[in-house]
Amino acid sequence: MIDIHSHILPGVDDGAQSIEESIKMAEAAVADGIHTIIATPHHQNGKYNNYKNNITIQVAELNRHLSDYDIPLTVLPGQETRIHGEMLDGIRNDEILTLNGTGNYVFVEFPSDTVPRYASKLLFDIQLEGYQPIIVHPERNRHIIQHPDTLYALVKKGAYTQITAASLCGRFGKNIQKFTHQLIEANLTHLIASDAHNTTSRGFCMKDAYRELRKNYGQSMVYLFAENAEYVAEGQAVASDVPQHVKKKKFLGLF
Repeated sequence: MIDIHSHILPGVDDGAQSIEESIKMAEAAVADGIHTIIATPHHQNGKYNNYKNNITIQVAELNRHLSDYDIPLTVLPGQETRIHGEMLDGIRNDEILTLNGTGNYVFVEFPSDTVPRYASKLLFDIQLEGYQPIIVHPERNRHIIQHPDTLYALVKKGAYTQITAASLCGRFGKNIQKFTHQLIEANLTHLIASDAHNTTSRGFCMKDAYRELRKNYGQSMVYLFAENAEYVAEGQAVASDVPQHVKKKKFLGLF
């Protein structure tokens, strides 16, 4: 498997805090069936800044350690950038890193409780610049849960989205798990990744997530999500179906 979202780089954000923790995460990733992982440290989220050149250097160093430990995992460079008004300038100034540094896919993270008013225009402008935004973990965004048509409008205009494996497995609670399924059923998500931060509270559960996909939607959905991860890593076009509106359901006690 390819995992396109992780915080495996040591000491750069709220993920692995040391090279020892990174090694443990790498071993856990391999045990979960992952052979390639994109390191996507937080950027411009108000607490952490991780720029393109630094990430590239740190990824090379981590791969050297993995080779020394004979761990069969390849780490690729990436970045999880919080949406901000100057994001387009960051792309133009070569501060923002595309996933694997190839192709044109860029992660876009929203604040946990809202979607900025300027999001639609900015995501469209990013596309006009020749890049493809991927909205990360929309199933955990309070505004999107309450107003799923917000996500529908962004996807309809060309954005892709990536759900978290732990959300699909129910590790963020039953309500978020149900909403994650609704996004899949409405063709409002295209990728699945671990967003792993450690080996304990925020670990990998990619095997379990794909098992959940297979149980509910069949092997064809497993292929769709797995192949899309490969396409992103290789900078190729992601497969998608026509987005639909999420059917309204009450999420009692979610927030």
